[in-house]
Amino acid sequence: MRVSVIGAGAWGTALAHVLASGGNDVKLWAYEEEVAVAVNEHHQNTIYLPEINIHSGIIASSSLPETLEGAEVVLSVSPSQVVRRVMSEAAPYVPDDALIVSASKGIENNTLMLMNEVLEEVLSEAHKGRVAALSGPSFAKETALEMPTAVSLAASVPEVANTLQEVFNTPFFRVYTLDDVVGVEVGGALKNVIALAAGVADGLGFGHNSRAALITRGIAEISRIGVELGANPLTFMGLSGIGDLVLTCTGDLSRNRTVGMRLGKGEKLKDILSSMVAVAEGVKTCDSTVALAKKIGVEMPIASKMWEVLHEEKNPQEGVEELMGRPLRREFWHLES
Repeated sequence: MRVSVIGAGAWGTALAHVLASGGNDVKLWAYEEEVAVAVNEHHQNTIYLPEINIHSGIIASSSLPETLEGAEVVLSVSPSQVVRRVMSEAAPYVPDDALIVSASKGIENNTLMLMNEVLEEVLSEAHKGRVAALSGPSFAKETALEMPTAVSLAASVPEVANTLQEVFNTPFFRVYTLDDVVGVEVGGALKNVIALAAGVADGLGFGHNSRAALITRGIAEISRIGVELGANPLTFMGLSGIGDLVLTCTGDLSRNRTVGMRLGKGEKLKDILSSMVAVAEGVKTCDSTVALAKKIGVEMPIASKMWEVLHEEKNPQEGVEELMGRPLRREFWHLES
């Protein structure tokens, strides 16, 4: 199929490689002209995914009309806080019969909307029911190197999910379908917030016990807010839930875990972010997560404490002590009538 990938960061570039490897005609939109030139001339994204060769069939451009011409599938892979702006600019050029895939991971700060909701708002009425969400344990670098993984793809219409499953599937990128778009979006967004906290624990020198406990309680927080938004709780036991969370909380390639580790070691947030080329989505998503949880009345102690570390310069060790000192309760209290 003719596929347009909007966003040439590390993840967008890796997905373009997946799609081209599967036999699709792939165009990649890059905000930076130099990225487009490097992809076309050297088959590398020298800024966001350096020293990795990507499929030579990918055609890159910094022109949205050029990238979207004749697209049958459109991927939105910009950083979550610019998805609205980028896709609003793209909207006039997106064919009405195109299938849309949300592959950005975050919650919009101003509106507290999930990425699929943003896309449904800025695209045409013709795309209602044609927006899917993709997430799962898939570091961009390992994906581009064709290391095997599996991900979740959710769409409310089964035919949309089944078509996109075939489009994405390759020998190294296995796709499972489900109909829980909200669950996949929530899992993909909030795992970055928990990964910040996991990084803090690592930066403080804690061990495997601490990390395992944090991951487990983290998925509890993610599922609480997800279910309140209408997600299926089983989704969070799958690839886009616990699968992506374990990866992001433990892997050395995780930008969010790295930010957390540096915070745990005493660095200031502004210094950490100024030293990074790529976006650590969890920092801004933490803001929207805490605001959304407050709005709908869901308790998220890890995310809330992480927000205090990020924005009130709370001492990370003090934050841990406050979490551990909370009132004792039953493990699954929120599920009991």
